[in-house]
Amino acid sequence: MRFDLTEGDKVSEQTNLSNEAVEVINAGAKAPLVLVCEHAAREIPACYDGLGLDAAARESHVAWDPGALAVARAMAQDLDAVLVAGRVSRLVYDCNRPPEAPGAMPAQSEIFAIPGNATLDAAGRAERVTRYYEPFRAALAATIKKVDAPAILTVHSFTPIYHGKPRRVEIGILHDSDTRLADAMLAVAPEFTDLTVERNAPYGPQDGVTHTLKEHGLAHGHPHVMLEIRNDLITTEAEQQQMAEMISNWLRAALMRPEMNDAMKDAKP
Repeated sequence: MRFDLTEGDKVSEQTNLSNEAVEVINAGAKAPLVLVCEHAAREIPACYDGLGLDAAARESHVAWDPGALAVARAMAQDLDAVLVAGRVSRLVYDCNRPPEAPGAMPAQSEIFAIPGNATLDAAGRAERVTRYYEPFRAALAATIKKVDAPAILTVHSFTPIYHGKPRRVEIGILHDSDTRLADAMLAVAPEFTDLTVERNAPYGPQDGVTHTLKEHGLAHGHPHVMLEIRNDLITTEAEQQQMAEMISNWLRAALMRPEMNDAMKDAKP
């Protein structure tokens, strides 16, 4: 199988489908690729009273991945790919975590205590799982099923300073036990960017960040990777567009490498 992400006329309908938990953008896309942005939004529904946080915390990187959705949207348009995006703050429910994970509804995120999650009981957790995680998971699974032999790329951003320490890495290429797409992207990275690119940084599987990759990629044999972009590189619309264009070209090259041609032979429906 050969991935076709070549530039050309876009013939798909720019269709969006959404509910309170998830939005499917460019649902009529033609590329054999599914983009995912779990931490796209900072929205905290009124019923949760802001989770007890002040405005600064609700706008900060602990609530969402700043710039990630804009980059993912531009990539979806450039690549003619479908994009599945979360619509609530990861502090309400982190759709890149399974329900049993403490980080799914964290009581603490970096330096911020999250009062609205600190006393969350089993019934409250179950309500959020049903309301946000299950619809997101189902929408993503259904979207992937509609795409013939897809690759999966999740788009995230990270803060340049974490617990007071600067981070040197500028783009992280993350994977779990399936390294195929990560290896291909890392192999061609110097052709597309002078930024500092590292494997499994600033996070890795040991940090519990590969849930989506395992649930929707690894379990079905689909090539997949998680992309982390340092958020000070994508603060403006121009930066977001430039980053999206660069990564789209980089991804095209990675997916067209000879070793990726047979990447789907073990894929399961």
